Amino acid sequence: MEETDNPWIPLKKTSGITNARIIAGRLESEGIPTKLDYEAAGTIYALTVDGLGEVTIFVRNSDFERARQTIAERYSDEDIPWKKTE
Repeated sequence: MEETDNPWIPLKKTSGITNARIIAGRLESEGIPTKLDYEAAGTIYALTVDGLGEVTIFVRNSDFERARQTIAERYSDEDIPWKKTE
């Protein structure tokens, strides 16, 4: 598939690179490639004022719906198979 047939499109905007990387990591763990777009000044100085620090997460058009559903899922402690330690 040509890149023009499956362009990168914006999925979500976040405040700060840390939040964006958490979301991108979740998507990539499900096999959904991501790209992040952000202003360097926001990450260097950790600013989140007037658009600085805002990060846009992009996914491929073909992955958009699955990505949207993936980030909509929430988990609780009951969903994680914790091992008891004694």
